[in-house]
Amino acid sequence: MIHHSPITRRKSRRIYVGDVPIGDGAPIAVQSMTNTLTDDVAATVAQIERMVAAGADIVRVSVPTMDAAEAFKKIRQQVSTPLVADIHFDYRIALKVAEYGVDCLRINPGNIGHEDRIRAVVDAAKDKNIPIRIGVNAGSLEKDIQEKYGEPTGAALVESAMRHVDILDRFDFQNFKVSVKASDVFLAVDAYRLLAKQIEQPLHLGITEAGGMRAGAVKSAIGLGMLLNEGIGDTLRVSLAADPVEEVKVGFDILKSLRIRSRGINFIACPSCSRQEFDVISTVNALEQRLEDVTTALDVSIIGCVVNGPGEALVAQIGLAGAKNKSGFYMDGQRQKLRIDNHSIVDDLEAQIRDYVARKEKEDPINVINI
Repeated sequence: MIHHSPITRRKSRRIYVGDVPIGDGAPIAVQSMTNTLTDDVAATVAQIERMVAAGADIVRVSVPTMDAAEAFKKIRQQVSTPLVADIHFDYRIALKVAEYGVDCLRINPGNIGHEDRIRAVVDAAKDKNIPIRIGVNAGSLEKDIQEKYGEPTGAALVESAMRHVDILDRFDFQNFKVSVKASDVFLAVDAYRLLAKQIEQPLHLGITEAGGMRAGAVKSAIGLGMLLNEGIGDTLRVSLAADPVEEVKVGFDILKSLRIRSRGINFIACPSCSRQEFDVISTVNALEQRLEDVTTALDVSIIGCVVNGPGEALVAQIGLAGAKNKSGFYMDGQRQKLRIDNHSIVDDLEAQIRDYVARKEKEDPINVINI
């Protein structure tokens, strides 16, 4: 049974990245970033499409050169997903992608030079209703802030962020969100907690450069989980040295574990022991792979024996309790007459799950995905 989260969200302003609402209680949006060469339009579009298939609400694309800006124009024409352009220093690139239909500019106004350049970018953003993301990173703090604090601290990250915020305030521009990322969990959490009290804009969460697939997912889950549990955060990106599709999946898994947002199947599975009547681990791994395309929020319990199996099955939409030769099958908390043959368990369970999802989608096509 899918429960609603007990978390009370921090109050914030609402902005829009394309048609995706951010802040003011909107569903926490999951983002990722392409790692293809932006100039390779076909590869970048293909990667964006794979991210979207995995559930990405928003995709960020690095635009480091004017040639990349021209490639961005072609990418924009081929995908409907909201796109954020990642830009550093060159205000002309920001103006160009604004002209080409970008949905958000990730650019720090304090880094693009004279006031007239900042004004040009802000005016373009105002004219086209494009939000800006201020992004501060512990690894690239201003020299004077580094000297003042001696090392990156939460207060140092926030002071850096507020410099950029103050510039946008001066230009009467409130359509922005802010991130204060660090690779250290405690540093990032401290910075976000401080920033959450200082501004009313939405916060973009991330533990930057978190590491490889396993360690990065764990570090992100801990850091983002601490903040999300306190109601802090309106959109997130999990940064992994891995396929960006995995970033999207981990992002949803974090939200799913906190009951904030559900997409796809939540497998409840035992780690298995000598009591198991079928191979739980291979069964769950096979079903996860086969059912990746399912977007309907669903709890599926797969337990290898009768000790915990029936109890878990009673609170899941679909449940399996291991027994000799044929295992007990449950649907919506009710034991079914049908028993699942342990030798064909993957095929039979997949068929039952797909049939269940199809019925639910037919009954209530709007609300099958719990977001």
